[in-house]
Amino acid sequence: MPKIKDLNQQPDLPQLEEEILQWWQDTKAFEKSIEMRPADKAYVFYDGPPFATGLPHYGHLLASTTKDVIPRYWTMKGYRVERIWGWDCHGLPIENLVEKELNLKTKQAIETYGVDKFNEASKNTVLRYADDWKKIIPRIGRWVDMENDYKTMEPNYMESLWWVFKSLWERKLIYQSYKSMHVCPRCNTPLSNFEVTLGYKDITDQSVIVKFPLNKTQLLTDSTKPVFILAWTTTPWTLPGNALLAIDPKLDYVLFESQKLDQLYIVAKSRLNEIAPESKVVKKFKGKEIINLTYEPLFPYFKNTKNAFRIVAGDFINTKEGTGIVHIAPAFGEDDYQLGEKENIELIQHVTMGGIFVPEVTDFAGMDVKPKHNHDQADKEIIEYLQNKDFLFSQKTIEHSYPHCWRCDTPLLNYATESWFVKVTAIKDQLLANNQKINWIPDNIQNGRFGNWLENARDWAISRNRYWGTPLPVWQSEDGDTICIGSKQELENLSGQKVSDLHKHVVDEITFEKNGKTYTRIPEVLDCWFESGAMPYGSVHYPFENKAKFEANFPAEFISEGIDQTRGWFYTLHVLATALTTGENPAIKTLQSTSSFKNVIVNGVVLAQDGKKMSKRLQNYPDPMSIVNKYGVDSLRLYLMSSTVMKSENLSFNEKEVADIRRKVFIIWWNVFKFFKTFGNKSIDATQAPTEPDHVMDKWLLSKTQHLIQNTTQYMDNYDLIKASRILMEFVDELSTWYLRLSRDRLRAKDNQEASHVFGYTLYTLAQLMAPLAPFFPELIHHNLIDESTSIHHTNWPQTNLKLMHPTLESKMATAKEVVNQARFLRKDQGVKLRQPLTKLTVTAPGERPQDNLLKVIAKELNVKEVDWKSGEELKVKLNFTLTAELKAEGEARELMRDIQKLRKKAGLKLTAQVNAQVPSWPIDWQKEIEAKTNTLLSKGLELRIITS
Repeated sequence: MPKIKDLNQQPDLPQLEEEILQWWQDTKAFEKSIEMRPADKAYVFYDGPPFATGLPHYGHLLASTTKDVIPRYWTMKGYRVERIWGWDCHGLPIENLVEKELNLKTKQAIETYGVDKFNEASKNTVLRYADDWKKIIPRIGRWVDMENDYKTMEPNYMESLWWVFKSLWERKLIYQSYKSMHVCPRCNTPLSNFEVTLGYKDITDQSVIVKFPLNKTQLLTDSTKPVFILAWTTTPWTLPGNALLAIDPKLDYVLFESQKLDQLYIVAKSRLNEIAPESKVVKKFKGKEIINLTYEPLFPYFKNTKNAFRIVAGDFINTKEGTGIVHIAPAFGEDDYQLGEKENIELIQHVTMGGIFVPEVTDFAGMDVKPKHNHDQADKEIIEYLQNKDFLFSQKTIEHSYPHCWRCDTPLLNYATESWFVKVTAIKDQLLANNQKINWIPDNIQNGRFGNWLENARDWAISRNRYWGTPLPVWQSEDGDTICIGSKQELENLSGQKVSDLHKHVVDEITFEKNGKTYTRIPEVLDCWFESGAMPYGSVHYPFENKAKFEANFPAEFISEGIDQTRGWFYTLHVLATALTTGENPAIKTLQSTSSFKNVIVNGVVLAQDGKKMSKRLQNYPDPMSIVNKYGVDSLRLYLMSSTVMKSENLSFNEKEVADIRRKVFIIWWNVFKFFKTFGNKSIDATQAPTEPDHVMDKWLLSKTQHLIQNTTQYMDNYDLIKASRILMEFVDELSTWYLRLSRDRLRAKDNQEASHVFGYTLYTLAQLMAPLAPFFPELIHHNLIDESTSIHHTNWPQTNLKLMHPTLESKMATAKEVVNQARFLRKDQGVKLRQPLTKLTVTAPGERPQDNLLKVIAKELNVKEVDWKSGEELKVKLNFTLTAELKAEGEARELMRDIQKLRKKAGLKLTAQVNAQVPSWPIDWQKEIEAKTNTLLSKGLELRIITS
């Protein structure tokens, strides 16, 4: 971009950023930043690919900023940091979108429409907003290659997934099993346990205590009254699938009589007062006494089920709520399924995976058990049935957290079905050990949210009964024999067919014969989270290409995403890398078992200003690009990087705070730079540190700058972007309000080379240190101070010069600043302006008396004639407010000089323009200095005014 000719104008930061962005693109600045660093000094960064089915939001901008800051920093430290963009292309998010647009409401509708056409429609939808992303991501200052991007739907990426799957298969970490899992009835597919955690919502549901008629009551009582055993459930729709009732054999139970009904009931003793406080206890007994008693089924649909409708022992009975008796529907719950297996119960699946009552459930056949927009409708129908049959003991509504599909928002069902799994539990110890090698930012994630998740890790359900995804590479014969295929070449060799596309509608048509058997591919596709976790391999087509380069740089140095990815991308990356590098003959040859990343920054969530989730419908947040176009993206980036959202905490977005950073950082920095360009010596080289200066302010500033380099480097090395950004912003303020404020006269002087060198070097060093965090403004500094044909982002990171560091001086200066602050407060309290000179400042402070040159700085800043500094235990400051005639005259002169300068500025006069000023009066002894300081000739007039012609 061309140099700025008029620094006196207020900067249009967004416009300047646009010009810099265009310059970057025209000069291929990003590409050069990679090429100029040695190929054998790589810093590897993995980027979690987003979907392009919507526009970027604040979460994307936050993550993208972090992913830009760190690579820029390590590039300036001399590393080659290649950054390739990627796109998530498969999975439920795309399928749901296409289903809505094609008005396909069920899986059957998709198959009738045609899987090939459906997949083609999905492919055409995937990159709908890709062009918009390609404009927005560069505009926020991110350098990343979006032209040579990878896509998870590309054959090469999918082939690497097949290799990963087969590698796990060969290590016996893949198995197929029938388990109870959460399924989405709308999507008609199981979800993994960590996907389930992404969609919990608080809803109101029906809670019922149900009366199960007990047989053989003579074991409990001689009474002829009917006996019922009471069980509690918050899912009444599962009751038609009831097969057992579970109790704790060691727990105390009671038989009690209701005063209102001529019936007897069984509950856990500890729950009686909660359920029936006015009841009469007939008998007390241990749970083991009623094991194997039978009861009549509430519904007749499956009454002939073998071994069913018995009371059995369970080890999961909870007496904090409910009745101490658990209704068991083996097809709908993990504990239920395992107990059903143990008791040899034929599975009663009275509901389809699509969430519909089967025809055998005649009273409710075809009804949706958990409809999205009326989720307890079926429950109410079931409750009415129970009431009519006198099987309902009590009913109420409860609020509880219930899992919903993370993509289509449909309530999930806990459902027994068949799926393929990764045996995560077999490598749990290594997962935990590898986690300890990772540098988590913030560090509490390691043994907190992520570590706890690993401690309770379950096997990962990776198959989906869907269409748009990477097919499981398993072919099966009629007798159940299976062959796992790990590459296109392997499939071509077996089938004799050329394979170019690996999607379901293509490879499902490919069969082959081996040993007299015909093999057909199984129907499932892989979980899209498996694809994300395999990103390190798929993005470079490992091991089919780039093998040596990949292995030389694995694992990655750095990744970053939001807190939710501890149970998503971070987790799947960790599981797959550990699985591939663990064992005697690992699939990836590394020195030791490892995760796929060494350092990870985990950010929190950006919320609306009121603390609520950002909602397009509610319009409760400003459009991100409007913020960029209003304040500049540097301000937005610094706001995000310096906030607690970088500690995994939530951030309530506040536009005013972005505006404050623009004003307090970039406008002040602009004004400081303008002063330097106006008065600074043009012969100095700002890229080189000056030698030790004489003046205390210059010596102090150089020392502060060295500490700034040292501390910023330490924070950036530790991936602590909050501390790095905050100390840099604080330094801008200190540079303006302390150094420049106290050095203006020296910098305006003709003999200002030493001060100019210190000032210019500091300005440029600050720009280099700020460059990774806020890349545009430092580039502007570089172009207007150093060279408009090169980039600050191609320079090397500043190095600390220990010889220029003076900690004692910095400490003394800190005391001096505190003295100045307290003295200013005293002036304000007495109503005495700073332009009014005073005779004496008395300071009592710990430690030695400062050098005279520092005392002179304090005296000048506070406009006092003398500083009397004494040693004492604590800091005390006192001003002499007695005014002599001479002091009053000097104060009047300084006030007049200020007023004249204000009028000159208002008139737009240049510093060199001498004009006349009419003034009612002025101190005669000060006339020459007033005229010299203001470049004005004084004359008498009724009021103060500037005469320009």
